[in-house]
Amino acid sequence: MTKNYKPEVEEAIKTLDFANKTYQIELNTNHGRILLDLLPDVAPGHCANMLALTKIGYYNELTFHRIISGFMIQGGCPAGSGTGGPGYNIDAEFNSTPHIAGVLSMARSTDPNSAGSQFFICLGTHSYLDNQYTAFGRTADEDSMSVVSKIGSVATDGGDRPGEPVIIESANVIES
Repeated sequence: MTKNYKPEVEEAIKTLDFANKTYQIELNTNHGRILLDLLPDVAPGHCANMLALTKIGYYNELTFHRIISGFMIQGGCPAGSGTGGPGYNIDAEFNSTPHIAGVLSMARSTDPNSAGSQFFICLGTHSYLDNQYTAFGRTADEDSMSVVSKIGSVATDGGDRPGEPVIIESANVIES
């Protein structure tokens, strides 16, 4: 049974101050560093959720379990299979942010309100995802996008699983 991280996440959310601080998430992977800028003005719940999960160490040692060349890299599943989550769901916050290369968006099932911890970063433009998935951030710089692209080119099997593990060694919140 999946542990429910909601109590820990709710406590961590209390430490966030979107009115006075700017937040980034740093993903240190075995392929390099990805720095993500968040968009709390369009998806505050998703930003708070991922920041809180990061603060409690949830993403440390998880993998990018699904990679589709030219489409996206997906991570944040504690089971490493695309079937796990934090034990709770958050409601969709659809917005006008386009799903272009470098955009951070939340993975979900067919239910729009089924997102939890799994996220994806786009490798190209996918306008059919706009207003269907919650976009809530983007890569912060060219170096970060270069790492995303490098991960996006990892060899995969027929189920889009990488042939060798792509690991989020650590995830950190940077606030300013």
